[in-house]
Amino acid sequence: MSVFEERKQQLTERYEALINRPNEKVPYGNGVYDRYKHAVLTAEHAPLIWKYDFNPETNPYFSERLGVNAVFNPGAIYLNGKFYLVARVEGVDRKSFFAVAESANGVDGFRFWDHPVVLPETDVPDTNVYDMRLVQHEDGWIYGLFCTERKDPSAPRGDLSSAVAQCGIARTKDLATWERLADLKTASAQQRNVVLHPEFVDGKYAFYTRPQDGFIDTGSGGGIGWGLSESIEHAVIDNEIIIDERHYHTIKEVKNGQGPAPIKTDRGWLHIAHGVRNTAAGLRYVLYAFLTELDNPHVATHRPGGHLIAPEADERVGDVSNVVFCNGVITTENGDVYIYYASSDTRIHVASTTVDRLLDYVLNTPEDAFRSHACVAQRIELIDRNLSLR
Repeated sequence: MSVFEERKQQLTERYEALINRPNEKVPYGNGVYDRYKHAVLTAEHAPLIWKYDFNPETNPYFSERLGVNAVFNPGAIYLNGKFYLVARVEGVDRKSFFAVAESANGVDGFRFWDHPVVLPETDVPDTNVYDMRLVQHEDGWIYGLFCTERKDPSAPRGDLSSAVAQCGIARTKDLATWERLADLKTASAQQRNVVLHPEFVDGKYAFYTRPQDGFIDTGSGGGIGWGLSESIEHAVIDNEIIIDERHYHTIKEVKNGQGPAPIKTDRGWLHIAHGVRNTAAGLRYVLYAFLTELDNPHVATHRPGGHLIAPEADERVGDVSNVVFCNGVITTENGDVYIYYASSDTRIHVASTTVDRLLDYVLNTPEDAFRSHACVAQRIELIDRNLSLR
């Protein structure tokens, strides 16, 4: 057997073993959700036909030609009884693109489609696209909102890092063919983590935004924003308000952003978002949850203190360490919820729960008390209640 055939066979067997590996819940969870032993998508899940030249004449050693560095930050949707992730795939060249992976049960067996998503460009081509939020809107379309990044034209000479981030919008019926719409326009200099609300609000398209002054720094941006647009084909938000503020010495003191589109429940809209704080080792990203009114999705009613999910163990290590990020959640007809979160900009995990368990969490978890003395009083109150029940 030639080197080419031997390596091709070995790598194919290894790949199929990975795809068919069963996943299992990690025991002794926190009662709110269950983690799983294995990541559901990694760079190793990228099909061999994406990476290797299968022609022995031009690739006699079956060497990798177009490598994949990471798979993370997926949009998620449940269609026709299957679970679909539109993942951010980052090549070794640092460029990201979107690709669809599907699974029968949502926790293992995810397999990428043969071809990545062909996303049409606008008149000003994107340098990089990433972090798509998927939503089935009541207008009948599936929308993908994502970050489109281009070099900052006003950057000083020699500055090759400064960028302008805005919200790109595309729509589809089948995840295979995409129509590109105009980028969202707002008064903010930069927009990242923009999410489309799944229903019309006052007959308009509603957006959760995250205004920023700079590509990395939020500057005067105050948190998660909200705005309405008459059109989706040429979306414009004239009035942007902040509905979930950043706050000093909390999990969201540096910045925060909406994760996926919120989940509609009988008690309100259930939101999952990310919060960022600074540490001596750099920024730390965690996930948190809050609830808003059914008729007024921009009005919060419950804000549990602290994080919902934070990086643990191997999740803390990767290209950008100490990070969890979520822009994809699936809710099934029976109320099961699958939270797809990436760790350290490297791989994708799933946490499973139910709508009822998440509602119990947001309705009965105390809000942040903001001061150490008040937090001690809050905890003593819990302790004393428990002592009286022993």
